[in-house]
Amino acid sequence: MTKLGKGLQSLIPPRQKATEVDYPKLSQPPRERKESIFDIDVNKIKANPFQPRYEVEESSLKGLADSIKQHGILQPLIVTKFTKDNSRGQAVEYQLVAGHRRLRAAEMAGLPRVPAIIRDSTDQQRLELALVENIQRADLNAMERAQAFRRLQEEFDLTHDEIAKKVGKSREFVSNTMRLLNLPDSVQQSLRQARISEGHARSIAGIKNPAAQMALFDEIIQNNLSVRQVEQRAREIYVQAHKRQVAFDPEIKKIAQKIELALGKKVQIRKSGVGGRVMIDFESKKDLEALADKFVR
Repeated sequence: MTKLGKGLQSLIPPRQKATEVDYPKLSQPPRERKESIFDIDVNKIKANPFQPRYEVEESSLKGLADSIKQHGILQPLIVTKFTKDNSRGQAVEYQLVAGHRRLRAAEMAGLPRVPAIIRDSTDQQRLELALVENIQRADLNAMERAQAFRRLQEEFDLTHDEIAKKVGKSREFVSNTMRLLNLPDSVQQSLRQARISEGHARSIAGIKNPAAQMALFDEIIQNNLSVRQVEQRAREIYVQAHKRQVAFDPEIKKIAQKIELALGKKVQIRKSGVGGRVMIDFESKKDLEALADKFVR
């Protein structure tokens, strides 16, 4: 009886002990409980079509692969399980949700299997989780982050404020990041290639005129301007453009001339949105008091 018991035990593999882990909150989380980690064949895991990252440095990937060879994968991937019909019936496949770099590095290291959490998820949740993971690890460049934000906005009708809450950033951060998508293609490409920084790009994006944007971009490249220098140049360009706008506005010019005739002083009008400022020149304190008397009559 004892031998038979041992024989049956040898035929039935022991139940796998699962490690329980917590996972980040998403919109409408698939389930509010801890999840198990399983070893899954690398060749059964397909790429995540919602992965916001497009570029991975081979040098950093090789460093991660070397670390994985020595220590293994310390944080499990997250995948979604699918069944697929084939000639033999059904086959199981997995789609990657989070862990893009770890999967590529595992393939580079020659690992046959990787630890992963199996989770049901919607398209939106797959994009959100991949985006959050990369932002937390600072793995996305600014253009990849901007494009991911745009997908959340356009495909899932999320506002800038809702996106900000999901990724743990401010609404201003999301809005300023998405403004980078309006930059000329050559500026966007230079940002992807790290020829300019995100700070440079944001200053360029603050200029409305495309020709002025390209002029400032060329100045950055040619003179190797710092972010602070570019911010100053952007302010100067804005002031110059604003002055030209007022100078060419015949209605504003006519109003300024009317005020000048009434006061006998040089008057400048600066527009700002629907409002603006009126500036009146004076030569001395006595001159200013005379002006004040005209206003309070």
